[in-house]
Amino acid sequence: MRYFRIPILIATLAFLVLSAGSTSANSTIGAQTTPAPTMSGTATDPLGGATTFAKLDKPTTTDLILDYTPNTNHLGIYVAQALGYYKDANLTVNIQQNDGSVQAEQVVATGKADFGISYSEETTASRAQNVPIVSIAAIIQHNTSGFAARHDKHPIKTPKDLAKLRYGSFGSDIEKPMLSALLACDSASAETIQFVDIGYTDPMPLMDKDRIDFVWLFYAWDGLNAKQAGIPLDFVMLKDYTKCVPDYYTPILITNESDIANRPDVVKAFTQATARGYTYAIQHPDEASDILVKAVPDLNATLVKESSEWLASQYQAEAPRWGQQSNAIWQGFVNFWSKASGKPPIDVSKAYTNDFLPGTAQ
Repeated sequence: MRYFRIPILIATLAFLVLSAGSTSANSTIGAQTTPAPTMSGTATDPLGGATTFAKLDKPTTTDLILDYTPNTNHLGIYVAQALGYYKDANLTVNIQQNDGSVQAEQVVATGKADFGISYSEETTASRAQNVPIVSIAAIIQHNTSGFAARHDKHPIKTPKDLAKLRYGSFGSDIEKPMLSALLACDSASAETIQFVDIGYTDPMPLMDKDRIDFVWLFYAWDGLNAKQAGIPLDFVMLKDYTKCVPDYYTPILITNESDIANRPDVVKAFTQATARGYTYAIQHPDEASDILVKAVPDLNATLVKESSEWLASQYQAEAPRWGQQSNAIWQGFVNFWSKASGKPPIDVSKAYTNDFLPGTAQ
């Protein structure tokens, strides 16, 4: 999809550059060497619910690295920052932006940031390489991505319509098996698809100039952006073909195993304050979109508003609480990934946890 990670080697090199130049990340490393504060008290939910939220008894600074440039996938984070939910938890959260050239998983795993935004794909592949990251919340309950082509050039209705077209690849190992499974679902073969490496180049001009025919996008951002720009896109959404391609969490909130073991109170306070932000975004998408635009003025306010409204019903969907993750969803994706990669499946029980979410699942 649009926000896929680049290959590990390139991402790691970029990560080293970021580490050398990021003062906020370096200050976080120093802060992590001090004893962790203990939990004390709760902060009341301003939305009027009975849920209380974890609060640290000492001010603590943490760093969060985004997966990509700010967008509505990150809405609840900016809301929690602006409405003081992190402050209520006695947290100062430094948000590190990312243009996609830095692998958030490596930054979090090495402690250069305490938290990050990732995807099931990258977290699974990282854990298979013994990278000690853990998903602590599902930001969106279901996969809202899909393969898109310009309707006026290559109209598509079902996966088989992608056969023989040129695909703009971002360099992820999951792309080929994903397309293979998707087309097989429609009694077609992905072998005739031509892969064109485009990296992080904007795919829209490439499709306009007939250099590629289709690409993998998040509908709630790139799809809506294209619609507003008058670019007619047809989508094959992955959520419509879960009998062949498993549903999975994308994006997710991650931390590292060390913080879970040594600073669980900080992980809990951060996760619950972030949950408050997303809960607010679910209930007040217009106000939440205004908060994001104020924090990142370069964003298209019209796009942010429409995307916020579209995602309001997707962040939690039918889950009992925002962030809830299912073992069946994780295991289904890991089995798919293992078959596609030829590698042994990872231990799902160590890949994610619901322990730090507010309240209890019903």
